[in-house]
Order: sequence, then C-alpha cells, then structure tokens
Amino acid sequence: MGPKKKKKSSGKKKVSKAEQLRLQKEEEERRLKEEEEAQFQAQQEAAARLEKERIEQEQMEKLEAKDQERRESELGELHSLEQKFLSAEQWKTDYRAYGKWEHYLSCDGSPDPTVLQEINTFMSLWREDQNEDIQLVMEKGEQVLNLIEKLQFLLLDTPPSEITEKETVQYQESILELQNLLHQKYNGATEHLLKTANMYEDSETGNMQAVIKDKNVTFCIWANLKKKVRLKNHMFCDAQHGFDLPKSLAMSSVAVRILHTHYDHVSPLWLQCQSVPRLEVLDSKELTQHSKDNVEELEEEEKKAREEPSMPTEEEMCSDGRKSAVSFKETSNSIADINETEEEIEKKSEILDVPSQVQHLLTQEEINEKDESITDENIVDLQQFVPVGGVYHIDALQLPPQVKQIKDWSMVEVLNVGLQVYPYPPEEAEDATHPPIQITLRLSDNVMYFEDPVIARWDPAGQQWRTDGISNITYERQAKSITFEMRAFYTIALLQDAHLNMPYQAWELRPTGTDEALLIVTTVFATIQIQIKGNQCMLSSVVVEEKDVLSHVTGKWISPVDLRAVLKKAGVNIFPGAYSHKYVSVNKKVSEHLKADSVKDWSLYMFNGQKAQKLKITETSEAFSEELEEDSEFHSTLYHMLKDFASKEAIDKVETASFLFIDVVYQLLLATRVLTYS
Repeated sequence: MGPKKKKKSSGKKKVSKAEQLRLQKEEEERRLKEEEEAQFQAQQEAAARLEKERIEQEQMEKLEAKDQERRESELGELHSLEQKFLSAEQWKTDYRAYGKWEHYLSCDGSPDPTVLQEINTFMSLWREDQNEDIQLVMEKGEQVLNLIEKLQFLLLDTPPSEITEKETVQYQESILELQNLLHQKYNGATEHLLKTANMYEDSETGNMQAVIKDKNVTFCIWANLKKKVRLKNHMFCDAQHGFDLPKSLAMSSVAVRILHTHYDHVSPLWLQCQSVPRLEVLDSKELTQHSKDNVEELEEEEKKAREEPSMPTEEEMCSDGRKSAVSFKETSNSIADINETEEEIEKKSEILDVPSQVQHLLTQEEINEKDESITDENIVDLQQFVPVGGVYHIDALQLPPQVKQIKDWSMVEVLNVGLQVYPYPPEEAEDATHPPIQITLRLSDNVMYFEDPVIARWDPAGQQWRTDGISNITYERQAKSITFEMRAFYTIALLQDAHLNMPYQAWELRPTGTDEALLIVTTVFATIQIQIKGNQCMLSSVVVEEKDVLSHVTGKWISPVDLRAVLKKAGVNIFPGAYSHKYVSVNKKVSEHLKADSVKDWSLYMFNGQKAQKLKITETSEAFSEELEEDSEFHSTLYHMLKDFASKEAIDKVETASFLFIDVVYQLLLATRVLTYS
C-alpha cells in the first residue's frame, strides 16, 4: 500500500507544475488584454469628454458672443429704467426746496435749522430765558427735538451732490448744541423744582416726590427732606421706576432724579446718523462707455475673486462713496476738546450745567479704528450692540437750601453754583467699600426687547458705554421691569444686539396693485409687513409670537428714511450696517428664486455683477453649481434675464411703474439687503 501512494503523489506534483505555468501565462495574457481595453476605453472617454467640452465651449462662446452683441442695447434699456431714479432724485430735490419755501411763508416763528443765523438766534433766546418751569421746558423740548430730527433727516436723505462739507459740519454742530442746550434746560428745571421741594411734600412720608412726563420724557424727582433711614427706598408709582439707597444717603440732604429721555442724545453722533446706502446712476453715454471699457476688467476681477475670496471693506460697503452719511470734524468750539484730561471732564460733570454727554466729533474711520483696538471687555462695541428705549439719567443731587417761612417773610439762601451732584461714593474714601444703589426701571411698552437687555453705563471721560460697575441684574420679562445694583450714580442705557434679527428666515416682495406692493420680512423673533404705495411706505404690522405689537407706529404713511428710524428706535432692526458682515454670516454668492408659474417649481437665477443666468440646479440640489440651464442664455442684467420668462403684461407693468414707487421699493430693498442677509 505504501509504494502505490508514493507513485500517485509523484505524478500529481509534475502535473501541478505544468498547470501552474499555463495558468500564469493565461493570467498574463488576460491582464495585458484588460489593460489594452481599459486604455482604449479611457482614450474613448477622454475623447468624448474633450468633444463634449469643445461643444460646450463653442456653445458658451456663442452665448457670450450673443450677450456681447446685445449688451449695449440692453444697457440702453436699463438706462431708460434708471432714469426713473434720476427723476425721483429730482422730485425729492424739488420737494426739499418747496418745503423750505413753505416754511418761509408760514412765518410761525420756528427757525429754519439749516440757516445758521436763525438756529443760533433761537438757542441764544432760549438760553437767556429765565423761565425754568418743567412743563415749559418739556414743551420747548418737543420743538428742539423736531429741529434735531429735521437736521438728521437732511444728513441722511440729502445726496452728496446737494450738500457741501461745510453744511454737513454745520448741521452736526447744530445738532450737538441743541442736544446740550436741552439737557442744560432740564438741569435748570430740576434745580428750580428742588429749591421749592417742600411744595411737593408727600403727605405720608414728608419727602418730596414728583413724576412729570410727556411722549418724549419721563421726569422723576425725589428729595430727602426728612432724612429717615426707613424711607431710604421709593417707587415712583406713575412711572414704576424706583430705587433703594444706602443708609448713609438716607441720612443726607440728597435728591434723586431719574430722567428717562425716550431719545438718545448721549451716544456718539455717528451712531445716530448712520449712512443710508445710495445708488449711483450714470448718464447714457457714461453708462454705455463704462460697460464697454470695464467688461474685461470685470472678468479679471471675477477671476481674482474666485482665487482669493474676501469680504468688502467698510468703505467699499458704502455705495455712495462717502465715508459715512456725515463727515465728522474736530473744529467745533462748543465741543469738548479731545485732549481734555479725564480729571477735567469728571470735574466738569460734577456741575450738571455742563452735560455729562459732551461729545467730540469723530470720523467713522476713527471710530472703527478705536473699536478695533479695544481690548477692555467692559467697553461696549456700538457696532454690535445699540441702545434701545432711550437713556436713563440717574443722578444723586445736592439738595439746595429750602425756603423758610419767618412770620410774613419767605427766606432762602441763594447759591449761584447751579445744580450740583452729590458725590457717591465719597471722594475721600475711594478705596473703602460702600453699599451699592439698587435701581428698578420699568421698560417702555413702545420698545421690543427680544432678548434680555444688556445694561451699560455712560463713561463721559472715555466717551463710551461700559458694562462694569453694574451687578445683580434681574430682568422680569412679563412685568417688563429690570432691577440692578450700581456702585455709583450713572447714566444708563439698555442695549440690544443690533443683528439678532439677522439673517432673515424669509422675505417676500408681493405686488398688490398699480404702484403698490407689500414687503414681508420674517426673522427669528418677528414678522414685519411694510406696505408700499406711491412715494411712501407704511408699517402695517409687526407680529411677535402671533401677537401684533408696536401699534403706536403702525398705520402711518412715512418715507423710507423715517421708517428705518422708527423701527430701529422701537428695537426692530432689519437694516444691516456697513460693518454687519462682521457679526452675521452672509451669502457671498447670492442666488434668489423667482416663481414664474404657481404650478411649476421655483427657478434659481444668479447675477454676479457682470452677467445674469438661469441655473440648472434646483432648491433640492445637494451642492451649488453655476452650470447653465438648458435652452437658456446669458444677459447683462437680471431684468433682461427675467424678460425671457416673464409675461408681456408683467414687463409692461415694470416699464410703466411710477418713478417714485420704484425709488421707494429700491430704498427698502437696499436698506434691508434681503439678498445678502437671508
């Protein structure tokens, strides 16, 4: 049995070796054949790809050539539409001139704030007026606020070609002087009230307390006449503002004033007069020549942009080419000198005849450079957070000598020192710890706080809002009140993130009739509806959590500039600034969908500044692509792109629309920048 097995095993090994050689040879032949086939297939695919690219390139060149052929005619058509903007600018220029003439004819005694002699005379006469009655100051204050609003509107609305740099500086200085004069008058009225504090003595506590208010100001004053520790706290019932004083103050001759101005005359002027974007419209020859000369330049810039994407600088963001709506100078004799030391400013602020909010004028660039260099986390970045709801001037004041009745005589010690602050904490014990002052403020019903507000104090020496010195903050959202503690008496503001409504969740611009439309902007917190009609717009509703709010500003036809101011004052900011891209994630490539037919899907269009095109991708595509939709062409403008798909009736409505209506729509779209911030 053993030998037979060996013979069988030996024969099997010889066959396996031969078979192995044969299999190796077949495997090599098969590999070579597969490589040849793969190489042939790759060559075929490469040839097909090159042919496809050649065909696409030829097609693209034909489309671009066709686009170039009609570019001049399309730009000519665009220019005819842009003439509507020129007509609107001319109409507004004539309207401003008519307004000045109407004011001249009215002879109502109010000054023209643009005429330096008239506004200086108005301020001089009021300074000399010794009547310090608080009600009269409030009435006069409303006139002052109207003058300030007129000047601010002119700075925002007047095109650069119609206002000189000298006029701009003059208007700025007039605004600041009016603001300072108004605050001085409230200080004078406060001193007048305190001199006769016993006339307002409360029957229960024996201390003076009064609340006087109108639509612009809430004036709360309390005087410690009895000096009792148990009366160290007080709530002004008519205003729902209150305080709790340290015991040392409760035993002192001190008065507490909470002056809530529903406006902000404390923050830097550049924040109050932020620039409005503008459109540059060239004349026909310039437009045509500009398009011819800059096509190659635009193509080169587009290539660079693809290679090195970058965000525009703040100067580039201003379409009117100006640094801001106003250029700030440092030449005003009435404004605090920049080199004034901190000690000098603090010394001046002790006597409230010189308002603590004295400001110097800075250019927008200087403000930006200053903000960029800020390393102190307690300093508020006013590009990110803005005061909302006005300013609360919370002061401890020295109680002046009171009138004494001696028989039939009324006697009072006269001190010509003006209204003076009561120093707290005491200057001689700066290193010692002193109990804080507790303050409770009732927030305005006319302002929306979508998040817990940030409390900041004004630093007159640094000319900035700061968050230090304030602690133990309690915000009652339902009661709309906020309680906090302060180390000293400060001017306070409640700040809100300027960009919390950005990016927008959705937006819609819907025509509702001839020269009428409805703009709807939906944010995380609110839905804002703005009606447009003729040369005006109206805030029709602001809906928050399915409830209509801000009814005091809805239903009024106003200009787009005024609407912008009204919404921002109410805490609803849907107007990005030149620096907003720092704080909001924006779309660098902007695409927008337009619905041609309610049955069909949404179409995507793109305009890169040089040409418009319909995209092949849909809203459900996983990745963005600039691939052109089949059977579509390039156009020099989005308007001509849409003409390929829009009905004749739609185009006729565009061409026959009123120039004032078009201008208002343009202003609102440019102010909200819905394409970029959605």
